[in-house]
Amino acid sequence: MTEIKQGDTVRIHYTGTLLDGNVFDSSEGRDPLEFVVGTGQIIPGLDSAMPGLNIGDKKRVEIACVDAYGPINPAARQQIPREGIPDDIPLDPGTQLQMQTPDGQAVPVTVVEVDEATVTLDANHPLAGQDLIFDIEVVSIN
Repeated sequence: MTEIKQGDTVRIHYTGTLLDGNVFDSSEGRDPLEFVVGTGQIIPGLDSAMPGLNIGDKKRVEIACVDAYGPINPAARQQIPREGIPDDIPLDPGTQLQMQTPDGQAVPVTVVEVDEATVTLDANHPLAGQDLIFDIEVVSIN
């Protein structure tokens, strides 16, 4: 049997859950996830679990937050004056928005707090600071 190694293109079915058992993502009902092992296309903890697996292998991978989406970065939260946001932009906590850096790069942010004077936006990944569990099944190796 061919074992997965660095540089292989693999396809996996997966279900990602939080430690409390809540599913945050799954390939169920979709095509398998395809990526090249060792190239940084997926989170490091899942990528490093691939070498040595074979087609049909199933594995549960527990990933610490530092090997997933990283710890929460307090500097990725900022308060901006509410007056600087157009009136037609929804500001309910939990709303996903997109900002642009001075060089034009898009940055997704989440509204986390609103008061009369400021809006607090968080650019951390929604799963930052979370340990994750992936149940995977290897579908193909190329």
